[in-house]
Amino acid sequence: MSEKLSEAARKSVLEPLFETGWAVLDDRDAITKTYQFDDFVEAFGWMARVALFAEKWNHHPEWFNVYKTVTVTLTTHDVGGLSSLDAKLARKMDALAAR
Repeated sequence: MSEKLSEAARKSVLEPLFETGWAVLDDRDAITKTYQFDDFVEAFGWMARVALFAEKWNHHPEWFNVYKTVTVTLTTHDVGGLSSLDAKLARKMDALAAR
């Protein structure tokens, strides 16, 4: 089971994500990012690739897709906020989007 990120860990774990466009939500302990793809097929294909890792790691994103745009929110509901799993999945999402 994951643990909520400590204040000390938050800086080292989250700062690299902020440089790639992730941001902390104002109203809860979660991070968010919007991805833009060339078309719906590319967006949906990316979501399918991410889903394989999310299922493997048993850590599922909150996401919203309209045509070529996917908005993602990550938080670990079991711990009531951000955990290392959120950062791990965010890094994987960025890597898969860079293909």
